[in-house]
Amino acid sequence: MGIEKENRTLVLNENPIAPGESKQVQIKISRLHTGTLIDIPVHVFNSKKSGPTVLVQAGLHGDEINGVETLRQMLEGDMFHLKRGTVIVVPILNVFGFIHFSRDVPDGKDVNRSFPGSKAGSLASRIAHSYTSKILPHVDFAIDLHTGGAQRNNYPQIRFTEDDDKSRSLAETFNAPFCFASRLIAGSFRKATHKMGIPTIVYEGGESMRFDENAIRAGVEGICNVLAAHKMITKEQRPKKKQSVYLETRRWIRASRAGMFIPLATNGSKIEKGQELGVIADTFAKRNKKIKAPFDGYIFCLNHQAVVNQGDALFHIGK
Repeated sequence: MGIEKENRTLVLNENPIAPGESKQVQIKISRLHTGTLIDIPVHVFNSKKSGPTVLVQAGLHGDEINGVETLRQMLEGDMFHLKRGTVIVVPILNVFGFIHFSRDVPDGKDVNRSFPGSKAGSLASRIAHSYTSKILPHVDFAIDLHTGGAQRNNYPQIRFTEDDDKSRSLAETFNAPFCFASRLIAGSFRKATHKMGIPTIVYEGGESMRFDENAIRAGVEGICNVLAAHKMITKEQRPKKKQSVYLETRRWIRASRAGMFIPLATNGSKIEKGQELGVIADTFAKRNKKIKAPFDGYIFCLNHQAVVNQGDALFHIGK
C-alpha cells in the first residue's frame, strides 16, 4: 500500500485550519435591526491525512430542527474523529429562520430557492451567495438534512439527483429506509452544487418543529455510513440493516373533500391496493369518505394535520 499524503491546510473565510486541527469559523451574514450580528457557525474537522472534503449541513429551512439536532448530537458525541479527509459541519445554515421558527428569512424568501445568490440581492440571496462563494469551493460532496413541512411527516428517506451516478451511489451508501431520484428545483442548494460538479444527497426525516428520534437516529447512522465508506472514520460494527427500498414511482393521495382526517395506516408501512389508509369525516358525523390505496407500495410521508381542505396532500406513497 502507498503512503497516504498529508492533508492540506484549508483556508475558510480567511481562517486557516491546519492538518490535524479542528476549528469553529463564523461566516458573517448581516445584522438584526437591534444591531446584533448574525453569522453562520461552521465546524471544520481537518484530519492529518488527505481525503475527500465532505459538507454536512442542516437548518437550510429554519423550522426543520431534526437535522439541527442530528448534527448537534454528532458534535456533542465527538463523532468526527477522522482518519483522513475533512468534514465541514454546518448545523444551522438559515440562522434568521431558526431564530423566528420559520422556514424562510424575515422578508419571506426561501434561502433554498435563492442559490447561487447575489451579493447585492435580497437577504436570502445574500446568504446563498456568501455560502456558495465561501464554503462550496472546498467541497467534494454534500449531505443536506431536511424534514417535511407544514405538519407533513417524512419517513426517513434519501433523495439523489436524476442521472447523477455519484449522488445515487452516495444515497445507496447512506442507506435510509427509502431512496429515490428527485428532480432539481430552480434556485435550490442541490441544483447549485450539481452545476458545480458537487454530488449532493438530501436526507428527509420527520416534520418541522418536532423532534423525531427515529429520523434523528437514521440521520446519524446514514452520515456515519457515508464517512465510513470513504474510510474517513471507523464505524462500529452493528447488525447490517436492510438495503433502502428504491421507489421508482411516487404519488400524492389528496383529500377529495374537506373534513377531519383520521389516518389508519402508519408512516413507513407497506400497503396493498384497495387497503383503507384513512378516513375523512365531516364534523357532524353524517358522512365519511374512505381513502384507499391505488396500488401496492409504501407510505413514506403522512400528513398530521387533523382538519384538511379539499386537495390537501394526505399520503405520499411509492412503489
